[in-house]
Amino acid sequence: MHTPANPFESDRAFAAYADGALVFDGKKILACGAYATVRKEHPDAELLDHRGAFLLPGFVDTHVHFPQLTIIGSMGLPLLEWLKQRTFPAEAALGGVQAAETAADIFLERLAANGTTAAVVFGSHLFDAQDAFFRKALSSGLRITSGLVLGDQNLIPELETTTERAQEETTELISRYHGAEHIRYAVTPRFSVSCSRPLLELCGELMGGEPGLFFQTHINENIQEVALVRSLFPECRDYFDTYEKYGLAGRHSIFAHNLHVSEGELSRMGACGCSVAHCPSSNAFLGSGAFPMARHLQHGVRFGVGCDVGAGSGFSLLNESLRAYETQMLRDDGYRLSPKHLLYLSGAAGAEVMGLADRIGDFSPGKEADFVLIQPPRSSTLSAVLEQTQSCEAALGALFTLAREESVVATYVAGRRVFSHELD
Repeated sequence: MHTPANPFESDRAFAAYADGALVFDGKKILACGAYATVRKEHPDAELLDHRGAFLLPGFVDTHVHFPQLTIIGSMGLPLLEWLKQRTFPAEAALGGVQAAETAADIFLERLAANGTTAAVVFGSHLFDAQDAFFRKALSSGLRITSGLVLGDQNLIPELETTTERAQEETTELISRYHGAEHIRYAVTPRFSVSCSRPLLELCGELMGGEPGLFFQTHINENIQEVALVRSLFPECRDYFDTYEKYGLAGRHSIFAHNLHVSEGELSRMGACGCSVAHCPSSNAFLGSGAFPMARHLQHGVRFGVGCDVGAGSGFSLLNESLRAYETQMLRDDGYRLSPKHLLYLSGAAGAEVMGLADRIGDFSPGKEADFVLIQPPRSSTLSAVLEQTQSCEAALGALFTLAREESVVATYVAGRRVFSHELD
């Protein structure tokens, strides 16, 4: 099952085969379709028989934090208090190289174990930890866009940098890793609250220094945060303007959350071609608000989903896409999502956000073979539901509702298996 077109724009965006096959040669997809047809066209191809499993495009996570796995489930606080009491201390604890390497191994393994093949990763404030993360990402085989997190105010001392050090360390990491294998660099100021004007100006200069760089940050997540930004930047029209005025809004810019957004901001976002990472489980967990999806669609603002670990409830984009559905069901102006929309949001939409839509996101011939195999565990609720489903789309709805990490049996990136798990 895949979405070769955008279901928000087309009624013919969903393709599914009850008995299907995918043919790939090395990293490239050659064909996708009904098994009998594809087998006849490629009689000599090696057969990998996964009957009983569902084949979906690899999941693409548009926002997740490398240093925050250990604080998943830290309840009871809204955003700004959660950052001070939970997040900043946890991120400061990754000061040692060995601790960072261990955390990176676990983080990358859990991404792959949940079927994620590409991710936009908020890194560490600490140079050695971010360097360790990039080294581990290179060997993981996953498609990773990440960067050293920058901030010089309103953090804790262990995490704050200076403009001079930020330039030196960021430039060094770009030279080491940007464009290596599946790795790309993202200039990453944490959010305007933690950045002085000279630091944001530096970010703009860095973005102009090397082709293909990305930019990621947070925006309009929490009402108190928005008010704080307004007090810190009284000369700016709105939160978006704190980035826009420094040249940080464009096709390669990814803004996480964007819940409390004005019409003016959405209009300018659509015009500049930037993207938003929608993180519904995190937004609910921190009580931040509900994503105005219909308004983003009306203004032509591109968005994908992000698990946002550690405020998010885990690495599963199956879960995150379901949370997106539930959020829209609760809004008076919510967009009514179907299983095919969730499939698109979990993969192809993220590929668009990451600028990889010409390479991944669906099973069109010529694209690279990023995919995940999902199989219901025996005697599970998912298995019982699937036995009674009458269509591929109904089965897809069951997968998004019930399948999680334990149902992922294999993950492939560019035709290479990066994770496998045998069911009991």
